[in-house]
Amino acid sequence: MTPVVLKASIDLPTSALDDISPVSRPLGEPVSIMRSKVAFKSPTDATTTGVWECTPGRWRRQVAEAEFSTFLSGRCTFTPDGGQTIAIEPGDSIYFHPNTNGEWNIIETVRKAYVILAKNAPPA
Repeated sequence: MTPVVLKASIDLPTSALDDISPVSRPLGEPVSIMRSKVAFKSPTDATTTGVWECTPGRWRRQVAEAEFSTFLSGRCTFTPDGGQTIAIEPGDSIYFHPNTNGEWNIIETVRKAYVILAKNAPPA
């Protein structure tokens, strides 16, 4: 299988991203707007990778699957339910276990490269 190269630099114009939509669980104003570009989706839908961008605002995380992301630009925090707030800056990477719930606070428009793994993804 051919490797997938994800050119996710901070210089990638926002116009190159698709799927413009507001977050579905906002926690006030302003309501964050998300954009993304899927680079790869496995034939069995077990793995998806791409670039994601989000404008400032607060909202509840809604991804049930495990996720690994590296932040390319912007600033934000994530507060897991019952946990301490985590500050995230460009160059930081984060792993979310499946069903991690909590609150995003996007302070400055963020862009990240992500990998989402389906709950029932076969082991590598």
